[in-house]
Amino acid sequence: MAVARVTTITSSSSKNFQDAVDRGLGRAARTLRGITGLEVVSQKAKVAKGKIAEYRITMEVTFILDE
Repeated sequence: MAVARVTTITSSSSKNFQDAVDRGLGRAARTLRGITGLEVVSQKAKVAKGKIAEYRITMEVTFILDE
């Protein structure tokens, strides 16, 4: 029987929300083993001079704990 853990990660990008997700997952994968899924729980943007300056996401990453 596997036991999983969920951790919350926040990431940002100057390009778009998808890039923010990809960056966050890429960074998590360098530290966490056994990632099985993620859920984006919020999307926000920083606005400067009437335009989006930064895309920000918060996601929950699920991974299996080692035996």
